[in-house]
Amino acid sequence: MKYTDIDFKHKTVLITGGAGFIGSNLAFYFQNNYPKCKIIVLDKFRNEETFSNGNLMSFGHYKNLLGFNGVVISGDINDKVVLKSLEEDYQFDYIFHQAAISDTTVKEQDLMIQTNVNAYEDLLKIAIKHKANMIYASSAATYGDAPSPQTVGCENPGNVYGFSKLMMDNITRKYLKQDLDISIVGLRYFNVYGAREFYKNKTASTVVQFGHQILAGNTPKLFEGSDKILRDFIYIEDVIQANIKACSPKKSGIYNVGTGKARSFQDIADILQKELGTDYGTEYIPNPFIGQYQFHTEANIEETKQYIGYIPNYEMEDGIKAYIPEIKRLYELEVKNA
Repeated sequence: MKYTDIDFKHKTVLITGGAGFIGSNLAFYFQNNYPKCKIIVLDKFRNEETFSNGNLMSFGHYKNLLGFNGVVISGDINDKVVLKSLEEDYQFDYIFHQAAISDTTVKEQDLMIQTNVNAYEDLLKIAIKHKANMIYASSAATYGDAPSPQTVGCENPGNVYGFSKLMMDNITRKYLKQDLDISIVGLRYFNVYGAREFYKNKTASTVVQFGHQILAGNTPKLFEGSDKILRDFIYIEDVIQANIKACSPKKSGIYNVGTGKARSFQDIADILQKELGTDYGTEYIPNPFIGQYQFHTEANIEETKQYIGYIPNYEMEDGIKAYIPEIKRLYELEVKNA
């Protein structure tokens, strides 16, 4: 499905973090809808390196790009040589900047700021030089424990990840004060789920994690009071829609990308069991994160609708139903005999 009247034929598109969750979905959106579009994927593909928390430094995985026919570059956005080659070897029309350290539990503040903040400004300078519209991933983590509905301008980040994304948005605001020939749009993603997230490992959504628990014949485990823990869960197709519509905004700026409707973790477990034809009930466990845990997120998307033209198409029931075949496929191939 095409989300814009823009013809990307013969355009050159850079997708950083293109072997990750959202980046790879963007790559296939362009490949499937605009076969004559030149797509450049840059990703720091995973190796065995981990942060101090034990999680992988990169979630980029080749399996997210199986079937992709564009250009694939393995490189780190912190590497000035890599950035220089991108600047000199290509002429970009659009840059979708998805690369980041997205693990909210990472303690390495220096690397977080370097990767998420400083490298973004370096890429933004390339976008300006190339006159390429910039669309980048901000985050609902910028809001921290701000009350719902979360609204741009009411930020209170509770970790260095949220802080780094807010600093990206501040850079955007600084550049938008200039008379630029490009648009710059930051998209604050709320809780995204859908195809190609599996290789985020423990940081993948509870949708796929609960789905695999149920397929294994286990009762889904939820924190106590999960019927009252609400999040704005958004299906990947709506995130792709927002990115594509952000290529030609009525106004540059920072916008929320969610459904505008908070749903519970209990809803996820119940919808999955209905779709998978099971009735295992729910096992409740103590919540160890009380005091450092958001109990309600809900995106204010009025400005996103007004200036981007974004309208969410997927209720949670629709998104999970569409996701079920992929959850089953992953279970058979990646989980069952692991």
